Amino acid sequence: MASTLCSPCHHRSCYSRQRGRRRSGGSLGPSSAASGTADRPSGLNITRIFCFHPKSITRGSPVSYSSMDVPQNKQGPDHLLILVHGIMASPSDWTYGEAVLKRRLGDNFFIYASSSNIYTKTFDGIDVAGRRLANEVLDVILKIAGLRKISFLAHSLGGLFARYAISILYSMETKGAGQCGACIAPTTGGSQKSECTSGLGAIAGLEPISFITLATPHLGVRGKNQLPFLQGLSILEKLAAPLAPLVVGRTGAQLFLIDGEPSKAPLLLQMSSDHEDTNFISALVAFKNRILYKNVSYDHMVGWRTSSIRREKDLSKPLHRSLENYKHIVNVEYCSPVSSDGPRFRLQAAGAKEAAQSRPNRENTEKYHQMMQEEMIHGLQRVGWKKVDVNFHTALWPYSAHNNIHVKNEWLHNAGAGVIAHVGDSIKQQESRKIFPANL
Repeated sequence: MASTLCSPCHHRSCYSRQRGRRRSGGSLGPSSAASGTADRPSGLNITRIFCFHPKSITRGSPVSYSSMDVPQNKQGPDHLLILVHGIMASPSDWTYGEAVLKRRLGDNFFIYASSSNIYTKTFDGIDVAGRRLANEVLDVILKIAGLRKISFLAHSLGGLFARYAISILYSMETKGAGQCGACIAPTTGGSQKSECTSGLGAIAGLEPISFITLATPHLGVRGKNQLPFLQGLSILEKLAAPLAPLVVGRTGAQLFLIDGEPSKAPLLLQMSSDHEDTNFISALVAFKNRILYKNVSYDHMVGWRTSSIRREKDLSKPLHRSLENYKHIVNVEYCSPVSSDGPRFRLQAAGAKEAAQSRPNRENTEKYHQMMQEEMIHGLQRVGWKKVDVNFHTALWPYSAHNNIHVKNEWLHNAGAGVIAHVGDSIKQQESRKIFPANL
């Protein structure tokens, strides 16, 4: 399997192998930081505090615990792996993946498929769903003794829910201080130093290990071919943004970057930095390992650019030859943090947002999207990522790529078996790695 060591990358010239808590400094307001608290739901519910042995938790109804049976060993699992499904989905989406991951990862892992945002609950907003997920994770941790580590594996929209949740669960509590896990790039002004961060933060009091997303729209779905089933047709893309809130609620507005007042940064831009009292970037940096799996083609829901946090000009011609033992995994890149001034939401952006909301023609929406995309990339590339390209061009049903990538159904989407195997081996490798080198 390919090594998970990080090497220099400026997101155009990444090293590619085939085959073989500090503030980010960005300003998110037209003249100062934009408010991000008005639309936030109430705080976390942590009143249900009781513990019992993991073996008493079994798979139940779609909204109850969905983890695998816990092994009858003396110590029990110490690593919690949270699986998060995507839009209009449920924990059953992870039935195949959960079983495979249990076999590949072994008894040290307690695998739990989230059930707090099933089906239409995914329409309530990324922030609302993220807080539900954070509550759910706390609930699991409070009920299971002996957990020391935590990882997340999320599909599609679930990746944004997970990013929001970890920002709430992040704290400066440390475990295993002294380990060097990852680094965050400094601002170009030099006001922030690069630093190793494993041991500088915890997620829900546990040591964060791996944060992995599969076909997640990190940059939203606004822009040409970001929502591929619209076929890149400008008339359809023009209609999609105003209709999205009517179809998929607050989540739709947030994905199209038209949520909130014109003077307020859209949520996904806020999530590209440490915004006010929420540590979106610090939480990501705390993980030793961050991986983006993305479909290079045939994904009708999420485009290659948004799932890989890239600009259009940075996309190269898709590769086709699979890595040995991992069918449909065609490329792996190791990308170090890139220095920037961090994301900002300037007066010009506020004006462009107002125009995109009130006069959504092609010129207005493209101008606004380009501004937001660039700022989000500036923020998210300050964190190092491992990026994995997936290409289902030889699959029996290549246009099911969005569901193939996590094997939603074992019989219909089993082309993604090699992806799940690669995910499991990546998590296992990071589990045994004590130090995650990064260029500081």
